[in-house]
Amino acid sequence: MKTKVMRLDENNIDEHVISEAGDILRQGGLVVFPTETVYGLGANALDKNAVKGIFEAKGRPQDNPLIVHISKIKDIDELVKKIPPIAEKLMDKFWPGPMTIILKKKDIIPNETSAGLDSIGIRMPSNKIAMELISMAGVPIAAPSANLSGKPSPTDIETCIEDLDGRVNMILGGDNSEVGVESTVIDCTINPPCILRPGGITLEMVKEVDSNIYIDPAIMKKPGKDLKPKAPGMKYRHYAPKAPLKIIKGDLNKTIEKINEMVQNYIDAEKKVGIIATDETIDNYKKGDVVSIGSRKDLNTIAHNLFYVLRSFDEKNVDLILSEAFEEKDMGVAIMNRLKKSAGYDIINLD
Repeated sequence: MKTKVMRLDENNIDEHVISEAGDILRQGGLVVFPTETVYGLGANALDKNAVKGIFEAKGRPQDNPLIVHISKIKDIDELVKKIPPIAEKLMDKFWPGPMTIILKKKDIIPNETSAGLDSIGIRMPSNKIAMELISMAGVPIAAPSANLSGKPSPTDIETCIEDLDGRVNMILGGDNSEVGVESTVIDCTINPPCILRPGGITLEMVKEVDSNIYIDPAIMKKPGKDLKPKAPGMKYRHYAPKAPLKIIKGDLNKTIEKINEMVQNYIDAEKKVGIIATDETIDNYKKGDVVSIGSRKDLNTIAHNLFYVLRSFDEKNVDLILSEAFEEKDMGVAIMNRLKKSAGYDIINLD
C-alpha cells in the first residue's frame, strides 16, 4: 500500500487535504491523524471491514476495544442507547478534550469496533485537525493510537511514519501531541462511574463533578490472562520499548543509589543501559545513557515527554532501561500506569 503523507498547519488547515482524507475514511480506508493526546489511526467506526483494517495495520488483538471519535456532542445520540445525567455533566465539563466515556452502544456500532462488548467508548477530541477531519468525513471515527501494537504511542508524525508507512492510506501530520498520554477512560454504564484508564484528565479533576467517581484498583496491577478488557490498554503489554524496562520504586536517594549500582553491574557485563531520570536527579548519574523526562514539579511535562523518551531509547539501541518511579497522585497515576505496562510490571520495590 502506498501511504500519502501530508503535513498540516493547525492554524491554517488545508481544506483540500482534509476533504481527501475524509473521502478515504468514507470509502473504508485508514487515515492517521493528530489529537491532543497521541496520534490516532482512524477508520469509519460503522464499517466493520474498515475497522478490521485497523487491527491488521497495527497487529492489534481483536478483543481490545476501540474508541469512537465524534466532532459534535449531538453525534453521540445515534451511537449509544442512553446518556446518564453524570455522563452529560462530564461531557459538559471535559469535552472536547482527553476524556473517553463508556456507554451502552446501539446496534449501529459493529462488534468489530466494540470487541464484542455491549458498550463503547466515545470521545470528542479538541485538536483542530482531528475535529475538521471527523466533521469532513461525516462518520464517527474509530481510532486507537497510531503505532504498531505494543510499542509506545506516537506523539509526532515521524513516529507514525516509522510504524505505519505502507500500512495505511494517509498520514496527516500536525503539531506534536499536547498531552502525550492517551485519554482518561471512564465507565458510565455503572453508578458511580469508574475510571478504567487514567489519562489526561485526573481523578482529582473528575471528582469535582462527582466525588463518588473512583479508579478501578485493578488497573494498577498486572492483568490476568482471562481479563476481557472493557477499555483499551487494560489487558495487553502496551507502550513497550524494544529493551526491557525496570522501574525502581522507593525513597529517591535509595533509588539513585540502586540505579547507579545496577548500571555499574550491567556495564561490567558489557551491556548498554538507559536511565529515565528527572531534572532534579540527572546530575547524580555519571554512567549510562541518561535522559531527563522533566521536573518532578511538573508532572504534565513528564506525561508529555514519556512516550518520546521511551522511543528515544529504541534509537540508541540500549540493552536495558532503568526508570525512577513517580508518586501515584494527580497526573502521576497515568504516568505510572503507562510505565508499569511498558515494564511488564517489572518493579523493584526498595521500601
